[in-house]
This record gives sequence, C-alpha cells and structure tokens, in this order.
Amino acid sequence: MDDIFSRFDLVLRAFWLTIQLLVISGIISTVFGTVLAAMRVGPVSVLSKLGALYVSLVRNTPLLVVFIFVFVAAPTLGWFVETPFLLKGTIALTVYTSAFVCEAIRAGINSVALGQAEAARAIGLTFTGTMREVILPQAFRATVPPLASVLIALAKNTSVAAAFGLMEATGRMRFFTNNNADDRPLIFLTFALGYIIIVETMSFGAATLERRWRVAK
Repeated sequence: MDDIFSRFDLVLRAFWLTIQLLVISGIISTVFGTVLAAMRVGPVSVLSKLGALYVSLVRNTPLLVVFIFVFVAAPTLGWFVETPFLLKGTIALTVYTSAFVCEAIRAGINSVALGQAEAARAIGLTFTGTMREVILPQAFRATVPPLASVLIALAKNTSVAAAFGLMEATGRMRFFTNNNADDRPLIFLTFALGYIIIVETMSFGAATLERRWRVAK
C-alpha cells in the first residue's frame, strides 16, 4: 500500500478519467437515447423501425465487441484513425448506453396517458412540440429510477476501457496490482471503494431528484 499512498495522484487521475468517461458518455447517451425513444414512438414508420433496429442490434451485442469495433475495426475502415483514446472510449460507451437509455425513456413515454398527447395535438402542437412541451417532461419523472440504473451500469462499464489503453480506475488498479502482488487484496478494496463512492453518489442524486419531482406533482 505504500506504493499507492506515495503515488496517490495516479489514483486520483485514474478516477478523474473514469468520471470524464461517465459524465461525457452519460450526457450524450441521454440526449441520443431520448431522440431514439422519440423515433420509436413517433408517427414516421421508417424512423420507428430504424430506432427499433438500432436498439435491438446494440442491446444484443456485448460491450466488449462495441469497443473492439471502435478501437480496432473502425480504424481499418478509415474511421476514428486520429481520434484520441478518450474520445474513442466515449463513442463506444455512448453507442452502447444509448440503446438502454432509449428503452428506459420509451417506457416513461408509454406511462403518460394517451389523452395528454391527444389534447396537445388538439390545440395545434406538432409531434415535436407535443414531445418537448407535454410528454417528455412527464416521462422523465417516471424514468428517473430506470435511467439511474442505466447510468450506474455505465459507471461500471467504463472499466472495459482499461483493456484498450485508457488508464482509468481499473487500468490503474491493474498497474498497481502488477507491481505489488502481495498487496492485491488491499489494492482491490481501495479501487472498489472509489467505485462505490461514485455509484452511491449517483444513487443519492437520483433518489433526491425522484423525491423532489414526486412532491412537485
């Protein structure tokens, strides 16, 4: 453990990279997942089918395969050749997580009474306006618990990036365990504690948001 304490700045940098992957991928996944959910419930058949196809393909593909495509296969096709590793990791996590965000938000949309949409259309709102002004604000309230679960899973999924050269928390843990074989259990516990802090912070934030929105109803 002396090695960790003497180089604790490396631990902090590793978790900072994990948080960067989590926050950037989480924000983009939420936006893209919302667009996919709108496509799936929208009136345009082609867009609905494209959204369903994307979700079906991605949800049935292991995250590791998505990373391999972004880091290995895509550059051979001329894509992401000069892209920094952090951005590649963000792309892989976003592609994967967006499908799960889509389904969480779609479930929230379906929980909104159909009469809400009909009333909005009756006063002249377009589909986009109905979604933005009426449906999505209500759907997000119902979506907090499942969406929080998706983002918590994303926090843990960032560890896959360690296999592709990103020295986030898991990658740095492997570095310390390789250099300090006798201290592996304590090193594992140290990094596990870091992940627990991140996940519990997210859980607390989601619970607080859900409680406030419930009171605001």
